[in-house]
Amino acid sequence: MKKSRYTETQIFQILKESEAGVPVPELCRKHGMSSASFYKWRAKYGGMDVSSMKRLKELEEENARLKKMYAEEKLKAEIVSEALEKKW
Repeated sequence: MKKSRYTETQIFQILKESEAGVPVPELCRKHGMSSASFYKWRAKYGGMDVSSMKRLKELEEENARLKKMYAEEKLKAEIVSEALEKKW
């Protein structure tokens, strides 16, 4: 997964500036980002604080790890079942 150039605290500060009334195009120029990134962050992190954002990131990473573990175990189970079905 691609790592963001911006930390959670930086994203939080950018969103706070927006809530304070700074126009989005000005924010994008100031921080060197696209407006699409801003709106994506606002949709995902709007109304959160920094600790909530960090917790969300941790949960997303854990979820990805668990999905990978599940896929590996499912593959192992399929291999075993195929081996047991064959007649030697």
